[in-house]
Amino acid sequence: MVEGEERGLYERRLPTDFRTGPPSNKFSTSWFETRRYATLLTMRSDARKVCVARIGAAHGVRGEVKLWSFTEDPAAVAAYGPLETEDGKQRFEIEAMRPTKEHFIARIAGVSDRDAAEQLRNLELYIPRARLPKIDEQNTYYHADLVGLDVVTPEGVQIGTVHALHNFGAGDIIEIMPVGSGEPLILPFNDATVPSVDLEAKKIVLVQPVEIEARDE
Repeated sequence: MVEGEERGLYERRLPTDFRTGPPSNKFSTSWFETRRYATLLTMRSDARKVCVARIGAAHGVRGEVKLWSFTEDPAAVAAYGPLETEDGKQRFEIEAMRPTKEHFIARIAGVSDRDAAEQLRNLELYIPRARLPKIDEQNTYYHADLVGLDVVTPEGVQIGTVHALHNFGAGDIIEIMPVGSGEPLILPFNDATVPSVDLEAKKIVLVQPVEIEARDE
């Protein structure tokens, strides 16, 4: 976990085995995906963009920044082309970066001093959803494609919409905003709870854990 001042607005778990070689030109997609029974990363995304990195505090006096990458191959974040803010008003190019234990030290084009680097603290960097390659593997999805889907019962009654997906170390979790009002539903994202995902129909089928227990009795 990111500790102290570097925690910023959001906590995210990062890989421990940063690759030190040059970034690959091949897209690494697994950390943008929800793979059932596999670890996924908590990240904010919508139908148009996916968050791939976050800038932390300035490093040194020459404009370098601490950078947390959320891609499967952390170094590959530099190969995705220009990164942008969520509103698309600012674009950034990573000129160089080197790994440390928990993050990268990165040099951003046009950022040449510490004051300019500090202005970028806690800025999240995105790429357009359309830039991501198609997924051919079964039961594997981009977070951005699941957020906003309708959540229905096996009988077709709408319960709510998918708000987010998380993994805090004990398995994949889906967060659902109920229809109307009320507290979000936080449930396991697995074949028992979510037996069906239909991207074309823009819906998932949810079986409440109480119903699962009743079936097993």
